Amino acid sequence: MATHRVEVTRKLRRPGSGTVGGILEGGLSDRAQPGGLGCQGSPGAAINRLLPWLPLRPSAAAICTNKDTCPVWTPDREGGNRIDNRNHQERRSKAALPGLVQPGLTSSPQAVGAGTQEVAWPRATEAPQIWSCTGQSGPERSRRPGEPPLDLGSIPWLGHALEFGRDAASFLTRMKDKHGDIFTVLVAGRYVTVLLDPHSYDKVMWEPRTRLDFHAYAASLMERIFDLQLPHYDPSNEKAKMKPTLEHRDLQSLTDAMYTNLRTMLLGDPAEASGDWRETGLFEFCYSSLLRAGYLTLFGVEASPGTPESQAQDRTHSADIFHTFRQLDLLLPKLARGSLSAAEKDQARSVRGRLWKLLSPARVAARALRSSWLESYLLHLEEMPAEPCALAKAAAKLFRPGVTGSFSLQGNMGPAAFWLLLFLLKNPEALAAVRRELQHILCQAGQSSSQMSALPPKALDSTPVLDSVLSESLRLTAAPFITREVVVDMALPLADGREFSLRCGDRLLLFPFLSPQRDPEIYTDPEVFKYNRFLSPEGTEKKDFYKGGKQLKNYNLPWGAGHNQCLGKSFAIYSLKQFVFLVLTHFDLKLVSADQEVPKFDPSRYGFGLMQPKNDALIQCRAQL
Repeated sequence: MATHRVEVTRKLRRPGSGTVGGILEGGLSDRAQPGGLGCQGSPGAAINRLLPWLPLRPSAAAICTNKDTCPVWTPDREGGNRIDNRNHQERRSKAALPGLVQPGLTSSPQAVGAGTQEVAWPRATEAPQIWSCTGQSGPERSRRPGEPPLDLGSIPWLGHALEFGRDAASFLTRMKDKHGDIFTVLVAGRYVTVLLDPHSYDKVMWEPRTRLDFHAYAASLMERIFDLQLPHYDPSNEKAKMKPTLEHRDLQSLTDAMYTNLRTMLLGDPAEASGDWRETGLFEFCYSSLLRAGYLTLFGVEASPGTPESQAQDRTHSADIFHTFRQLDLLLPKLARGSLSAAEKDQARSVRGRLWKLLSPARVAARALRSSWLESYLLHLEEMPAEPCALAKAAAKLFRPGVTGSFSLQGNMGPAAFWLLLFLLKNPEALAAVRRELQHILCQAGQSSSQMSALPPKALDSTPVLDSVLSESLRLTAAPFITREVVVDMALPLADGREFSLRCGDRLLLFPFLSPQRDPEIYTDPEVFKYNRFLSPEGTEKKDFYKGGKQLKNYNLPWGAGHNQCLGKSFAIYSLKQFVFLVLTHFDLKLVSADQEVPKFDPSRYGFGLMQPKNDALIQCRAQL
């Protein structure tokens, strides 16, 4: 491992000085926590604790192809990389400082205080995407003609990092009120252009990778969260291979298997059939049931399936899977931003090891009724050059592929079900309307819910009220970031005829949570749950929503869109409907306290798909006899 030096020309003084160094080292100190914002941690760790996505910077070679306007990277004498800021008089020379927030960075307070930071960098031959630089003093970046409004914030280099990290939605709302629907902000050395005009989203989401790229970011997240290195990983190739099993020929078999496994989770335990009221957390109930059933659907069940003994084993084994995955999920924001403390790193390493063991090829091979999805994916992995141990890890990582605003197969269905059921419990009129619709399904089937071994596809596609409830729930709670790396200097045309210049090396961010989903011009009372918001007067799906007098194509984007739309959208929707059907036809539910407020969001989850609550909502439930 070679050691390189990052020269910081503006001296970072000691805590309390009011400078960048004072803020990073002591101004917001987590005094009792090693690796926090205090002197125990590096400046990189300080920034990373606040940012869920900015550290994941691809290599310069990956994002800069215009040698006349982008940094030219050349090997230094020690085998690393340095930046030659040729033709970058207006670009801040300290734009290289995002290296401080890369994984693997170590530092000492003494080095920072002296203005020079020692960094342990791999050599270029070991990890070409990790880079180092020598920053030189230079002017702040200024706005060029044709570029979006530029807001640098009040703190050099750091910019708006603290505000963004505390509450991204509130910060971006304030920036929108100040600058309009497109602007560029400085966040920890990175320039991020935010676009909040839903009429123009397609211009971004269908742009080719040669101009706006997402793949490097997705690969970085995979490595951060799952410790999985697949140098030849190609998300587009993976999606093309998986599409038939999730959207076409095998979707119905997956859906039927999910219904069977949801019944095993919800109805198979004798303790649930007593008819006595029991108290539980709604979030835990939803997340556990859906993730465990989804695991059994995709990875298979115990041998001799369908017997009481095998179902009991499935419940026990899937519970182990859920609790292990949930431990990793709780660390997700810090894993993604690379800001774990030493103790948390040990915990993450232990949890990942446990997960790899539970999902080892030997264990999976012994399971019955494995999905065609799994078989296709494992075949796909065998075609990719990778270390042998990577195969088992790759299967586990599919619980959360791509932390970009889209749904994964498992990690977001539980939170989605939680918010949907909570909104129904808080709105008796909506709950009664959904129950009537589900009762109509039973009448058409001529069976009781306990007699139905599967929900017919026609029934799943004929629930306009439940569809509206789901769309409204997702509108209020889905908050992914849709991000792209700007690969070349380019012009971005907007739907209203305006055109803005984007610089190579910057990042482009869409945040549908603010617009269209919470836009008061599009939705009346956008903060309020209205179960029939997506129902037409005729009782069909409502699709006509307007902004600026023009009908919107993208009026609700919980599933993403364009090249990166969620591949498991249909499977997830059917699974959520089946879960709601089984819960509402087999259980009585009520909130422990009728006046219980809807929990607030955990703000660290902005950007990761479905929001999770700060605290659970307690319910009472009992099986219907």
